Amino acid sequence: MLNTVYIGLGSNLDQPLQQVTQALEEINAITGTTLVSHSPWYKSTAVGPIQPDFINGVAKAHTSLDAHRFLTALQAIEQAHQRVRKEHWGPRTLDLDILLWNNDTIATERLTVPHAFMTERGFVLLPLNDIASELSLPNGTPLKALVQQCDQTGIEQI
Repeated sequence: MLNTVYIGLGSNLDQPLQQVTQALEEINAITGTTLVSHSPWYKSTAVGPIQPDFINGVAKAHTSLDAHRFLTALQAIEQAHQRVRKEHWGPRTLDLDILLWNNDTIATERLTVPHAFMTERGFVLLPLNDIASELSLPNGTPLKALVQQCDQTGIEQI
């Protein structure tokens, strides 16, 4: 069975646009995974401590892996990009988050789906809307409604 996964991509260090673009190729190379589509890139003001702006986007993929194995593969990609986790919401070379997994809700020690903060983040909702405007979250909330309510300050498509 193929699972449908939406992945949030972000970077604000070491040539961010190159980091996220290369990550798309690496996601497509995960065993049993095919990249289906990706959004345009967005520049956004960072959440958290003062730091450079982020480049963000969303990708859709199909994978035969289960959610935890896919998460492990994404974290390996982050590590290959020298991701360092020094502070919460700090700067990073690459951030890959599972936003949605099929129409499932997942709550484990390692993984929360839908992603815990996605409904509050315009830099996630806008690119997700670009590739899946008819989507509804597992709780039935239409993506379009979330996009209409989200703060879009400091976010621009590039």
